[in-house]
Amino acid sequence: MTQDAVCIWEAGATLGEGALWSAEEQALYWLDILAPCIFRFDPATGTRAVWPMPEPIGCIAPRRRGGLVAGMRSGFHLIDLDAGSVTPIGDPEPDRPGNRFNDGKVDPAGRLWAGTMDFDCVESTGALYRLDPDHRWHRMDDGYIVTNGPAFSPDGRILYHTDSERRVVYAYDLDLATGAIANRRPFILFPDDGSDGVPDGMTVDREGHLWVAHWGGARVSRFRPDGTLDRAIAIPAPHVTSCTFGGPGLTTLYVTTARSGMSEAALRQHPLAGGLFAIADAGHGLPAAHFAG
Repeated sequence: MTQDAVCIWEAGATLGEGALWSAEEQALYWLDILAPCIFRFDPATGTRAVWPMPEPIGCIAPRRRGGLVAGMRSGFHLIDLDAGSVTPIGDPEPDRPGNRFNDGKVDPAGRLWAGTMDFDCVESTGALYRLDPDHRWHRMDDGYIVTNGPAFSPDGRILYHTDSERRVVYAYDLDLATGAIANRRPFILFPDDGSDGVPDGMTVDREGHLWVAHWGGARVSRFRPDGTLDRAIAIPAPHVTSCTFGGPGLTTLYVTTARSGMSEAALRQHPLAGGLFAIADAGHGLPAAHFAG
């Protein structure tokens, strides 16, 4: 079966990321980390909205109480788009001023997992954090260069997390009752020669397949629960950054891209870079979990 990626918003995002489907609104939220801003797309009406943010923003997730929780340059924040407010929770890394938050998602128990990274993508100063509903954070792992993902198996027992610069997707055993993780092991290894690009954002479908965006690889790939490649879908943009399922029945795969680091010649060759794409009937996704705090 052939599936085509269709550009539904030529946004020209410098660093598009953070695809999030809101089941309540039947709308897709995503980010330009470096603009910085939050985008919203309503596929039923084609309506688009953009909210500028005060600093680089790496991830957003819905809250059970309404609004969003976010990881930003200066730490965790609560965002109310209707009120136009951005309220700090706290910064877990005041001693690492060269870092910023990158990708993040909420586990089935309502905790936010988000990673930090060196802004210049060079130093191993990135870490994986768990933000609990009481707004206390815990450093769960350390020594990353560029964190990405995370994603959770359908039963919530496996946490997937990526170090993009090292071209590895890890799997951890996750204890949902306590939030503890253990037994980190490589789950997917991308070739060192860069022929597949590097692993970026991820999502898990209802069958437990892991979908991975390829930065520098111009595609999204689906991996079976045993880590073997199942299929790949080309995206007409080289830097593919994140993906999530949405739409009626959660069967459309939405994909974000970036144009960061591309030359003028490359942008002429790939004019849709930085756009938002949709792939119809790609699979069956899982609804996004809401932060319980």
